Amino acid sequence: MKTMSRLVRHPHPASPTYVLTDRLHRERTVCVTADEIIATVSTWLATLGVQTPLVEELCRTVRDGARAEAHAIADTLSLDVTVAA
Repeated sequence: MKTMSRLVRHPHPASPTYVLTDRLHRERTVCVTADEIIATVSTWLATLGVQTPLVEELCRTVRDGARAEAHAIADTLSLDVTVAA
């Protein structure tokens, strides 16, 4: 007897969403995808007159799942980055 389970399509896993919190301005907390990290953090830093290649490096390490590296970079940028539940 054939079952219907073979006909059910399983959705592709969605891109993870991350919660970014600016430690200098606690009211700045947003949920973003890895691709949105650069624009969000760059905008926050621009208000302080800061530009740094660390933002792109943070995005890369988050996307690659290199948690220790991402944490170290986020620490340098005064950010908290967590995976949204």
